[in-house]
Amino acid sequence: MSLPLKNIVLAPLWALSLLTPAKSFRDNPLIGSARLNAWGLHERRLRAAHALAAWRRARLAPLVSPEDRAAFDRDGFVVKRDVLPAAVFERLRERVLAHRAPAREMVQGDTITRRIALDRPFLDALTEVREVIAGPLWHGLTRYVGSFDQEPVSYVQTILSQVRAAPPDPQTHLHADTFHPTVKAWLFLTDVQADAGAFCYVPGSHRLSPERLAWERELSLVAARHADRYTSRGSFRITRDGLAALGLPEPRLFDVPANTMVVADTFGFHARGPAVRPSVRIELWGYGRRNPFLPWTGLDPLSWPGIAEARTPVYWRAMDLRERWGGKRSPWRDAGHITPDAPPVLR
Repeated sequence: MSLPLKNIVLAPLWALSLLTPAKSFRDNPLIGSARLNAWGLHERRLRAAHALAAWRRARLAPLVSPEDRAAFDRDGFVVKRDVLPAAVFERLRERVLAHRAPAREMVQGDTITRRIALDRPFLDALTEVREVIAGPLWHGLTRYVGSFDQEPVSYVQTILSQVRAAPPDPQTHLHADTFHPTVKAWLFLTDVQADAGAFCYVPGSHRLSPERLAWERELSLVAARHADRYTSRGSFRITRDGLAALGLPEPRLFDVPANTMVVADTFGFHARGPAVRPSVRIELWGYGRRNPFLPWTGLDPLSWPGIAEARTPVYWRAMDLRERWGGKRSPWRDAGHITPDAPPVLR
């Protein structure tokens, strides 16, 4: 197929994707068009997505306390310490860390990320975990921050920092995940130290301020050919000097004890803090991302019981099949049945 004919065939799909979470400036010539973005395409997508998120959050506001709503509106995140009674948390942690389950690992620079899916067998074996993710705090905050009545995709996640001789972890660069509000949540099962790969977030950077909107517009003009591949795919990176130009403060490092929950809108600038030595961070972790242009909060079949728990195993199998059939190599490699605190399988 010649290139012009290919463009003609794909043009309707590229156009339809403007009304979806599609974000790659490099892979979609409409999203990445400097001319269209100079005319305001990226800006209009931003404005529409954030206005709809605000409207949905107003409908979901009863799920969270006024204090948590105020904290989120101010900072873009909510921090809750001592989430569970001490004895209950210790029991939960002991059970999770001792449980062997199918795991996957992904290598990024000198860091390995391990994930164990909270699928049906895991939740049936560890009912304490099911009670946490079905509980009112996790349930309410993930929905309000994410602006959808949607069940997050959840895992036991282990971050193994500085375990390989390789360049630094690219997740340590401040970035926004995408152009619209999304949610990520952490319930830390281990203490987190500031210099050992702690989560960090720029307070207030979740707001679509005039300065942020202008910055997004300027970057959209060159993103398709940007040297940074993450930026070219729609996850914009920013420097600390860039934060000051937007009137934003320094990032906050979450140096927190175990049994702390953090829920954040990852349109805000965030990163994994640097690790000055090999370290391990283990957490219950979840994320939610849906079409930002939907006006309703619910009606998500992927959140239905039985389907929600199967999403990750199905996704992993699909990635394996694609690779087996000659497609792109899956970044998530099978690590076997292991515990969350096991040494890294991949090197």
